[in-house]
Amino acid sequence: MEKNTELATFAGGCFWCMVKPFDQEPGIMKVISGYTGGHKENPTYKEVCSETTGHYEAVQITYDPSVYSYEKLLNIYWQQIDPTDPGGQFYDRGQSYQTVIFYHTEEQKNLAEASKQQLEASGKFNKPIATKILPASTFYPAEEYHQDYYKKNPEHYNRYHIGSGRASYIQSNWREN
Repeated sequence: MEKNTELATFAGGCFWCMVKPFDQEPGIMKVISGYTGGHKENPTYKEVCSETTGHYEAVQITYDPSVYSYEKLLNIYWQQIDPTDPGGQFYDRGQSYQTVIFYHTEEQKNLAEASKQQLEASGKFNKPIATKILPASTFYPAEEYHQDYYKKNPEHYNRYHIGSGRASYIQSNWREN
């Protein structure tokens, strides 16, 4: 890792839809799609989708905290997901699509817990916040065809983003009218 950079790792359902919102922010060096949180070493996409590895689809973000704070990353994260859904995200169901904030430091853990409590207390949702906060573990990059999917396959990405229900959920729950 480069000097003056930190890692942030978030599971928010399909990792294709979790790259673009972070990738376009200042101070973000890279966003990698991958798998984490499970027991199988070097899992494949097919294995993770089979729900037998314990892994979550996730993104790992390398960022410069002096340019873009972890708190800002958390704010973007919350606005990409349905934090009240314990069974997956939108069209994608199962453990591998559940939402998790993986913390790399005690400070990240504390900030994640505080932001979750703040969201819970806001009254924005009428169901409990289901997103887990867990310690980061080994992150396995996904296959190359999954990396930067929104850039490589923009038409399919846009159809999926809309068709999965994510786009309309974000629009109706996170965008100010």
